Amino acid sequence: MQIIDNIHGFFWESPTANNCNTYLINGPTPIIIDPGHLQLFDHVRQKLGALKLELTDIGLVLCTHAHPDHVEAVQLFKQAGIPFAIHQNEWRMIEGMKNQIAAMGVDLDAMAPDFFLREGDLAVEGVDLKVFHTPGHSPGSSCFYLPDCKALFSGDLVFKDGLGRTDLPGGSGEQLKKSILRMAALDTEWILPGHGDYLQGKREIQRNFSALEQVYFSYV
Repeated sequence: MQIIDNIHGFFWESPTANNCNTYLINGPTPIIIDPGHLQLFDHVRQKLGALKLELTDIGLVLCTHAHPDHVEAVQLFKQAGIPFAIHQNEWRMIEGMKNQIAAMGVDLDAMAPDFFLREGDLAVEGVDLKVFHTPGHSPGSSCFYLPDCKALFSGDLVFKDGLGRTDLPGGSGEQLKKSILRMAALDTEWILPGHGDYLQGKREIQRNFSALEQVYFSYV
């Protein structure tokens, strides 16, 4: 579905599959954020087809973090020669788990990043993104912010009425809370999370952040 201007969200609504929301920034160089599970990628492929886009039309893939439900389908883009980027801390974490990941049938070399994300500005032909390193859910988790439309792609940092889990490798409750407070300070009109519904409007977004701090922080 089109959310705003050239931002489309491919939302995963099935309760039986653990797949993430995938986003398309359909600019001069189309950008995919979090392509999801490899075996469930047809969901994204069909949505792209409805927009008359093929896999090879995508110019860049970004991932908020390296959990399989967000990053696995990167392999398809890499096979098509499309560059992929993720935070270096995230890649270091999964490289340290290479044997366990290989035992699950995942080839890390097939997903090797073409460059690493750093906190700061990322310009991609007509799209100016800001990258924020937001550890907590995982060591190299990142959020992407579009200043023009005040949209935050929050990955698994924050959701509507929820926040990311910290019990997976590299998770940290203290880091998660610090990252959430940083993102709460942004001037945001849209939060586009890795799972669940999006949030719209400053009042609703601030209500959500306040609830996370006042209620959920005590459980992290």
